[in-house]
Amino acid sequence: MKLAVNIDHIATLRQARAAREPEPVLAALLAEQAGASGIVCHLRGDRRHIQERDLLLLRKVITTRLNLEMATTEEMLKVAKEVKPDVVSLVPESPEEVTTQGGLEVISQKEHLTSYIRELKKAGITVSIFVDAHKNQIKACQKAGADLIEINTGKYADARTEKERQAYLTEVRQAAVFARSLGLEVHAGHGLDYHNVQPIVEIEEISELSIGFAIIARAVLAGLTQAVREMLELLQK
Repeated sequence: MKLAVNIDHIATLRQARAAREPEPVLAALLAEQAGASGIVCHLRGDRRHIQERDLLLLRKVITTRLNLEMATTEEMLKVAKEVKPDVVSLVPESPEEVTTQGGLEVISQKEHLTSYIRELKKAGITVSIFVDAHKNQIKACQKAGADLIEINTGKYADARTEKERQAYLTEVRQAAVFARSLGLEVHAGHGLDYHNVQPIVEIEEISELSIGFAIIARAVLAGLTQAVREMLELLQK
C-alpha cells in the first residue's frame, strides 16, 4: 500500500511564530526520500498553514505526486489551474474547524461539483473527493466525474469502544468495495496513526493512505525520516 504524507502541520509550526522555519518543502523532500509515494497539502482559504509560496515550490521540486486539498471555491480553482498539481482533493472547509470534520456533501452539490470537476480535468488534473463511507455519497462522486475518492476514516479512528471501531471499520471496507465496483480508485485517511492503521491496510481495495498529523507528531521526537519509515513498515505488514 502507498503512503502519501500530509505536510500541513510543518507549516502550522512555522506560522505559529511567523517564522521561516521549519520548511515544509524540505519536509516533503525528506518524506519522499524515506519512501513516501506522494505529498499532500491543504491550501486553506485563511492560509493558516500552507501558503501559495509553499505550493509553488512543492510543484517545482517534488518528484512523486502532489495532491492539493482545497475547497470548491473560484479562488482555489484559479490556484489549481495555475499550479497544476497532479491531484486535487475536494474537501469541505469551515473557518472555525481545527481540522476537516467530515466528508464533502456531494449529493446536494452535484451540479456545482460536476462543472467544477470538469474545469479541473480540462487543466489535466486528476480529481479526488474526500467523502464519508456512505454508498449514496460515493455514487454521487462517480456521477460528478471524480477519478478517485478518499474515504474519511475519522469515525473509525475516533471510536471509543472496540465494538464501535469494528462497526466503522466494516463501513470503510464496504465503502471501498463499492467504490472499486464503480471503477473509482480508492484512498483513505483522517485520524490514522501508528496504533490504528493496520486494519485499514488489510482492505485490499484501498491503494493509498494519506497520513499527516501522526507522522509529524512522531517526527518531533524521532525525526521525519524515521517517522515515515516506521509508518511504511506498518503499511507493508
